[in-house]
Amino acid sequence: MSPGALDTAAGAGAPPTGPPAEPPAGSAGRGVQGSLRTGLLLAAVAAPGAAGLSSPSLVLPAIARELHTGPGSAAWLMSGYGLGMVLGTPLLTGTAGRRGPRALLLASTGALLLGVLVTLAAGTALGPLVAGRALQAVGAAGFNVAAFQLAARRPDARASGIVAIGSAAGGTAGLFIGAAVAAGLGWRACLVLPVLTLAVLPAALRGCAGPAASPAAATGPEPEPGPARGPGAGVLAACRSFLGLDALAVPRFRAVAAVMLVLATVNFGLVYGAPRRAAALTGWSTVQTGAVGSLATLTGALLSWSLVRAAPRLGLRRTAGLLLGVSFAALALAAFGPWAPLVLLGAGASACVNAGGQGVLTGAAAEAVAPQRRAEAIGLFNLVFLLGAALGPQLAAFGGRLAGLGP
Repeated sequence: MSPGALDTAAGAGAPPTGPPAEPPAGSAGRGVQGSLRTGLLLAAVAAPGAAGLSSPSLVLPAIARELHTGPGSAAWLMSGYGLGMVLGTPLLTGTAGRRGPRALLLASTGALLLGVLVTLAAGTALGPLVAGRALQAVGAAGFNVAAFQLAARRPDARASGIVAIGSAAGGTAGLFIGAAVAAGLGWRACLVLPVLTLAVLPAALRGCAGPAASPAAATGPEPEPGPARGPGAGVLAACRSFLGLDALAVPRFRAVAAVMLVLATVNFGLVYGAPRRAAALTGWSTVQTGAVGSLATLTGALLSWSLVRAAPRLGLRRTAGLLLGVSFAALALAAFGPWAPLVLLGAGASACVNAGGQGVLTGAAAEAVAPQRRAEAIGLFNLVFLLGAALGPQLAAFGGRLAGLGP
């Protein structure tokens, strides 16, 4: 990526040039409060879906026994959910997302409820359970994209930052919420945690009546690429538009998406690998390691709010450099630190820049394209984030095998 690409993508991070117009008295404070309220509501929309990804993790052995299968097969209850999110992001964004966040929320609700019904009716058949989880994940992916679409309407990055923090916190807390729910209500209940999003859905739907774009939309985004020519060009153009791939032709979008891919890959690699390395250094049990590791990553996710607040002063280019620098330092610390506290510090630092980066870079990715393409661009940006979430554990597992820590 070129430095210029990041410089010109600074709509969410750099202040405009020239003397700003004097805002009405008290309007800045009301704007900040509005962003905070919006962000908290939308974080509650996104968090249950993120919790659903990790909720079965600690109870997979018990689920495997109930299903009379091995832990490896039962792990598809997590893998299937991840695949559902990867597929659901472009699917819902390319269809219902074109009609705005409200339609996206409603379509996501339908997918989620269908998935819950399949999961609850599946009995002890692994295939239908995985299918039900995947359908829930399609709905969760739509909720996540809609939350960021609505957050991007705010004139600053605060709302997007809070959504990112809420998503990261949900993924961390899901580990223990799932175990607690399974202990009290049975293991099947921990498989349907994303249904908690429905508690805040009415308020989110009311929020869809707000302005369609942030004031930064007038800063003049880069023109969209012209139509492709040649045989099959119409089909190719339709596919690109359906998936939101037109945004990839914009250098500014590619730059911020590449940064996010690195941050997510490192972070989710450490989510998998750092607890294993800490356990190898200390001899902690799985529960002890999970508790301490989750506390470290949750602390990092909450501290990312400082990054979100500092981003407008730093500008996008310096913010991206800071995010990447901390991410690589966190990776080195977690991979080579000789003591468990240093390993967990690396995991927490990675969680901090991952959540902060998602909050800041989502706005920059949206503003890199024309206003009518922003819904698809946010969906594609979230797909890049999920790609990092899928790549990270696989790379960490490969590295762990090389280091003698893998299975």
